[in-house]
Amino acid sequence: MPNTKWSELSSLQLGQYGEYYAKMEFASYGWEIYTSELDDHGVDFVAKDVKTGDFFEIQVKSIRPSGYAFVFKDKISLDDHHLVCFLCFIDEELPKLYIIPATVWKNPNAVFVEHNYDKPGQTSKPEWGINYSNKNLPLLDKYNSEKFFGE
Repeated sequence: MPNTKWSELSSLQLGQYGEYYAKMEFASYGWEIYTSELDDHGVDFVAKDVKTGDFFEIQVKSIRPSGYAFVFKDKISLDDHHLVCFLCFIDEELPKLYIIPATVWKNPNAVFVEHNYDKPGQTSKPEWGINYSNKNLPLLDKYNSEKFFGE
């Protein structure tokens, strides 16, 4: 059993653990994993579903409870071959993993939001966001990793 005192890890350490955890999850279901040493295109890894031959570009986001994560719009395409692996780390529990198709942002809602930051004085780059809260869990539950992998 790994150390599950996630609050003791820095944001960088939590993010690194999240990436490895996501890769291991895909590999445990027989998917092939392809990694790059450089993440300059918003892709943390590529996974191949050996049953269908389909490839997916995957971005991993890790947070602690009741948080917000985002992907810059210029780093992900809203198509069927881009996924976001979203992990929530709660102390004394294994991470909760959700696998979200990028296409969900075509219809933003309370969980999957869009921020363009196009008003005067706003300087952030446009992003697709995930609002994680207890209130939003029912909307997020359908993306639970067990459902994605067909457990």
